[in-house]
Amino acid sequence: MTVTLADVAARAQVSPATVSRVLNGNYPVAASTRERVLKAVDELDYVLNGPASALAAATSDLVGILVNDIADPFFGIMASAIQSEIGGPGGRAGGERLAVVCNTGGSPERELTYLTLLQRQRAAAVVLTGGAIEDASHVAAVSAKLRKLADAGTRVVLCGRPPAPDTQAVALTFDNRGGGRQLTEHLIGLGHRRLGYIAGPEERTTTRHRLEGHRAALEAAGIQEDPRWTVHGHYDRRSGYEATLELLRRDPSLTAVVAANDSVALGACAALRESGLRIPADVSVAGFDDLPFSIDAVPSLTTVRLPLAQAGARAGRIAMGREEPPPGGIATVRGELMVRGSSGVPRG
Repeated sequence: MTVTLADVAARAQVSPATVSRVLNGNYPVAASTRERVLKAVDELDYVLNGPASALAAATSDLVGILVNDIADPFFGIMASAIQSEIGGPGGRAGGERLAVVCNTGGSPERELTYLTLLQRQRAAAVVLTGGAIEDASHVAAVSAKLRKLADAGTRVVLCGRPPAPDTQAVALTFDNRGGGRQLTEHLIGLGHRRLGYIAGPEERTTTRHRLEGHRAALEAAGIQEDPRWTVHGHYDRRSGYEATLELLRRDPSLTAVVAANDSVALGACAALRESGLRIPADVSVAGFDDLPFSIDAVPSLTTVRLPLAQAGARAGRIAMGREEPPPGGIATVRGELMVRGSSGVPRG
């Protein structure tokens, strides 16, 4: 037999309207009354009609977290931190919210599809992580989706992603330019003048910003960049391996390899070792992000540490309305240079 709202009200000795207020979380209810209602819900195993309740309320208990690749520690760390902050008081059915991690696989079409589905589900909040795709039509389409979500009452937060003007989205951006420049400045300071760079996909904002920081450091040091020194690929180990072999083919005299991220750097290290080169005695290697395995690599990676967990947790709190957005809706999260064994002075 189906348990009804009236059954819960009778068990808790309150009116059906009070039960509705507790479950919807949209009206103040005395703590003792709330506890009685929630106890009755548990005892009767009452299941709230999610879709119908979402229609009655402005939003549902659903929170969407968009990631490029959940298997990538960069996104996994942020998604976990976001999810850790979205529970607790504030939801309708007992205060809990349901986090849905949407894995786009880097597809612009999937990103738009997930935003549409979350809009249809009247998501309470949506958090988009990682770099954005730099295509004018896609940027316009995403902005339109974000505006529709915000207009419907959904909180939108961008974590590690550039701001989206005129969308009401809060942006916690990573200082990828500054980190890229700091990393290359460190290698130049050691004496390197021939630096290969393994960049990410050309259409990603993260790729462009990190590469701009690298090039700014070269220019400031008066180093003329050789077009042969930059190769684009994916943000994974295989790309790092293949790109490093290509860089060595183009210019065997390179003394340092700067990788788009730490996974790419691991692939670079493998390619260098297989080519009979020592790290850092023959070639220095640097990564980006300071993912958990970076310190355990042999040698451990010089990299830029991004506070991924802290940024994700902050994004989650803002998405839940438990922390005020930064002034102007934008905050820059800066990285920290971590100098380790994979970088050293160039050979002879």
